[in-house]
Amino acid sequence: MKAIGYTQTGPVDGSGALQEVELDQPQPGPRDLVVAVKGVSVNPVDVKLRAALAPEGGPGILGFDAAGVVTVTGTEVAGYKVGDEVFYAGDVTRPGSNAAFQAVDERIVGRKPASLDFTGAAGMPLTSITAWEMLFDSFRLTEGGGAGQSLLVIGGAGGVGSILIQLAKRLTGLTVIATASRPETQDWVRKMGADHVVDHRGNLAEQLRDLGLAPEYVAALTATGQHWPAIVELIAPRGHIALIDDPQNLDITPAKPKALSISWEFMFTRSMFATSDIGAQRDLLNRVSAMLDAGELIPTVTERADALTPETLAEAHKRQESGRVIGKQVLPGLSA
Repeated sequence: MKAIGYTQTGPVDGSGALQEVELDQPQPGPRDLVVAVKGVSVNPVDVKLRAALAPEGGPGILGFDAAGVVTVTGTEVAGYKVGDEVFYAGDVTRPGSNAAFQAVDERIVGRKPASLDFTGAAGMPLTSITAWEMLFDSFRLTEGGGAGQSLLVIGGAGGVGSILIQLAKRLTGLTVIATASRPETQDWVRKMGADHVVDHRGNLAEQLRDLGLAPEYVAALTATGQHWPAIVELIAPRGHIALIDDPQNLDITPAKPKALSISWEFMFTRSMFATSDIGAQRDLLNRVSAMLDAGELIPTVTERADALTPETLAEAHKRQESGRVIGKQVLPGLSA
């Protein structure tokens, strides 16, 4: 089958980066689906792995968002059949979706929203899982909970922020404050439903004081190290900070006087370790799919390519590296 892979780490336009390769079509494990990939998305994790993680035993196949059609099912699969349309974010320890076919555990796969085409649907899984787990696993909120409390989303116009704002407004009683610095990103987070918008290039603690808010929850989605002193200053005592990026040096000692809780959200944990609750990702994706079809969520795709080639994929990686992507980037899959 056709795939796009990389053979060595480094810049996206360097030797060994993002080239077309031929691979054997994957064979399913007992709980696997083999999916003909018809839509993919690019996320920061793709860029990080390509730049830093050397592939072993052949080309590294990235891509951790996909939508497609089931072509083969494993011997123990019970929830899907050949011909089903699905979407999912995959498993960082297995070959990704930048291939014509992909094997994926059925327990992390949801049914594709009928209201979206394959390319559009591919923009939703990874960010939806991350946002959902942050709200309900990290923060331990309950649906309908959070009334009278507030959430600060740092990096509100990115892929995760775009759906996190929506889920928080749709499923909880939280007041949502989002950070955005450009007019277009400020307009975008308001469209997603943010109650207040502040500029992360300014003094966050001062802006929150001006709003009269001390958030109980902070979703640190980008530049956590840079914003850390302000986060600790502005958050309410006994508040909770959840982060998804990788600050190199994070001194949590200043968080002690406020008795703050700090946790990482990593949506690949359930698939990497085959946790006992791995099926929670299937369930939440099906819920997100139903909400999209009901018009309760706005799709977050803002950039579409016409084809998936080494060139278009490299351009999407460069856009991610720029840090200026609003919402999600998507491309047709190699089986489209």
